[in-house]
Amino acid sequence: MNNRARGYIYVAGQFLLLALLFTAPRMENPYGQFTPFLGILGLAVMGAGIAVLLASFFRLGKSLTANPVPKDDAELVVTGLYSKVRHPIYFGLLLLGLGVVLDAGYWPQIIIWIFLYIQLYIKANFEEYLLKQKYPGYAAYAAKTPRFFPRFR
Repeated sequence: MNNRARGYIYVAGQFLLLALLFTAPRMENPYGQFTPFLGILGLAVMGAGIAVLLASFFRLGKSLTANPVPKDDAELVVTGLYSKVRHPIYFGLLLLGLGVVLDAGYWPQIIIWIFLYIQLYIKANFEEYLLKQKYPGYAAYAAKTPRFFPRFR
């Protein structure tokens, strides 16, 4: 199997998990008296995830692709959110999913979110293998920049 086909398999798995996350059954009152607070918090976290996704999409520009195989004419982006994490799109997807978990509060969403994290971790490993081959400076960038979650100092 070639790299592009393998990349599309990872993308399909990612979108399947995202679809399941949004369509899995929800509890009516998952957290008792905390439901309104966590529902609002969940919506805020979803909003933050969407903001991170949009900022990441715009920063990548012509290098943007859903497939983890870098485009031939792609440039390595290490500025903006990419200076804080190597995969801000994946970070945005994880935030979006966490917001759904907080809002829905039911075990299917929690399990699906864990599988989404695992899927993105595997996809990032594959993508980083390819990025190290394409960009000589990627290994140094990866050594100093966290993969998904920014460091708070």
